[in-house]
Amino acid sequence: MGNLCATFSPPKPVVKQPENTFPNPPPLSISSNRWFRTRSSRREKVGESMSSEQALVAAAALFQKHPMDCSFDRSTSLRQPPSGSKNRNVLPRSSSSRARSLTDPLLQPHQLVNQDIKLDDLETNHFVLVHGGGFGAWCWYKTIALLEEVGYRATAIDLTGSGVHSFDPNSITDLSQYVQPLTDFLEKLPDGEKVILVGHDFGGACISYAMELFHFKIAKAVFIAAAMLSDGQNTLDMFTLQAGADDVMRQAQVFVYANGNDNAPTTIELKKPLLKDLFFNQTTAKDVALASVSMRPIPFPPVLEKLRLSETKYGSVRRFYIQTLNDNAIPVSIQETLIERSPPEQVFILKGADHSPFFSKPQALHRLLVEISKTKKP
Repeated sequence: MGNLCATFSPPKPVVKQPENTFPNPPPLSISSNRWFRTRSSRREKVGESMSSEQALVAAAALFQKHPMDCSFDRSTSLRQPPSGSKNRNVLPRSSSSRARSLTDPLLQPHQLVNQDIKLDDLETNHFVLVHGGGFGAWCWYKTIALLEEVGYRATAIDLTGSGVHSFDPNSITDLSQYVQPLTDFLEKLPDGEKVILVGHDFGGACISYAMELFHFKIAKAVFIAAAMLSDGQNTLDMFTLQAGADDVMRQAQVFVYANGNDNAPTTIELKKPLLKDLFFNQTTAKDVALASVSMRPIPFPPVLEKLRLSETKYGSVRRFYIQTLNDNAIPVSIQETLIERSPPEQVFILKGADHSPFFSKPQALHRLLVEISKTKKP
């Protein structure tokens, strides 16, 4: 999904034959006869973690030294729920938001939003950024720089076994273990302090889990091309909404059986040559290179775990959804269905954004995050 086994209609079994070894035994199916298979292995790459950290530092330095082209295209719009509507399942109609002219002069990061932002008037100016499956805190480097440039606080979390976190992803057994760095962070927040949670991709399920536990510490939740699930759903269910399988996703995913081929998969690995088509089809080559040395396997058990979400806790947090229209990993059709089934307070659209808008549309994403932070209760 954007990470996950996102064809979420399972692929056909493929046995990867190691060189100079005997063939694997016939593949055994878990729940379907179409899963990809690899030989059992624990491929924890300490070297890759170091490359990730070094690449992030270098990328952040380059970003600060050479500000990006900040001219705006008409890439965002807001879908506002109709006032007084009694049917919460009616999909809000789209209307154009304040879009800058294509002839506007180039803007510096601190000019991206109105200069009348009064941070003291906000419920909170602290964003907590949660990556999707396979990603890490490194993917938010542009978002962090843009937010901090205008005075916001931004914290990016490496979930267990992700980014530079040293834990072996194949050893993760449930969602609580995977999300623990986030829940530990929220638990340590001072009394009365709130944050805006932002979840991308599988990070949507992760922030939902945290919202149920720490709803009193979360002012708002933002789902970016993310798994915004209902009570009793798991992330795998989300992809059953899509009719047919996507060839790129099916070809990109490889299931790893670290506990033996007779047991369920432990992680999903993604083939690097297909990352650009899947996640970064609108992203620059530099950021694709950063991702290719930084992405790690996605733990599989958390993908299968059903969420337990209540109206009094999870449902008490204000939710916002940001759609990505050029997304090859979580297609717009799936995003639309998630929104219809559990309508958030507002829906924003990023035109021309691939599955990773923090790379492909960083300024437009920044503008929406600031707009959401300023949004008062209806």
